Amino acid sequence: MRATAGDHLLVHSRTVEETDRGGEILEVRGEGGAPPYLVRFDDGHERLMYPGADCEVVAPRRGT
Repeated sequence: MRATAGDHLLVHSRTVEETDRGGEILEVRGEGGAPPYLVRFDDGHERLMYPGADCEVVAPRRGT
């Protein structure tokens, strides 16, 4: 998994009762875009993450 600051991290729910969560990647602390990532989630809290298989990085849309 590779990311840059400003990308969006989407964490898919593991159960039907939960919703997916998302947040902005504030910092990439690994080499060459590798984890860990400092993420600010949509609810405002920040967390250092090593994303698993239930996550995906989505680059923001640029210039439409």
